[in-house]
Amino acid sequence: MKDSSIIFGLRAVMEAIKSGKTIDKIFIQKGIGGSLYQELQQQLGDGSYNFSFVPIEKLNKMVKGNHQGVVAKISPVAFRDFEETVASVLENQAAPLFLLLDEIDDVRNFGAIIRTAECCGVDAIIVPQKGSAPITADTVKTSAGAIFNVPICKVNHIKDAIYYLQSSGIKVIAASEKTEDLLYDKDFTQPIGLIMGNEGKGISHSVLKLADERAKLPMKGAIGSLNVSVACGAFLYEVLRQRQH
Repeated sequence: MKDSSIIFGLRAVMEAIKSGKTIDKIFIQKGIGGSLYQELQQQLGDGSYNFSFVPIEKLNKMVKGNHQGVVAKISPVAFRDFEETVASVLENQAAPLFLLLDEIDDVRNFGAIIRTAECCGVDAIIVPQKGSAPITADTVKTSAGAIFNVPICKVNHIKDAIYYLQSSGIKVIAASEKTEDLLYDKDFTQPIGLIMGNEGKGISHSVLKLADERAKLPMKGAIGSLNVSVACGAFLYEVLRQRQH
């Protein structure tokens, strides 16, 4: 069955950009050239698009047809403007809750996190322009439709989002094992921005050092780590528990 979230061909992708479609990611064949490709490069020059150069084999697996070296994934949801969203939330919430995802790259983890975030009253989810999982049909399905109820903002850099939240009076707490502080000892009743890290490497060092505080989950098993969507659920439900009182 044809995936309606995928478009391919140089002209088709360029027209999608011109028409303002919400594009999650663009895949470009390594070594491609020509005047049309140069025009595409000019469109991508402002840095607001997530794209990567890949072997032709990857493009051939993604689509059946003449992709002309370019394939794009269209997001089923429109991303919100970050600063406008923060301003709106601050106007309407005394203790807002923002969730920052530092390069979560599995689409099902992303969907599961969105589902839990919606259930726990997260006001907005913030992801980086590059390095974040695309929003696919699997993401939508795993989120059980919650993706349409929670604002999702893309920012050029998570670090800039942290600075902005902090300057807006929001305490940023990083979920990290690199601390002795347990999440149960933190005050989540105040305005909070919670950072969750990548499935493998966790929160990047440059992002982690900007957090106001760090908190970890207690661990007893031999493995010593949880799936990020499960860990995120534990953190968000502690926030919800504290805010019920």
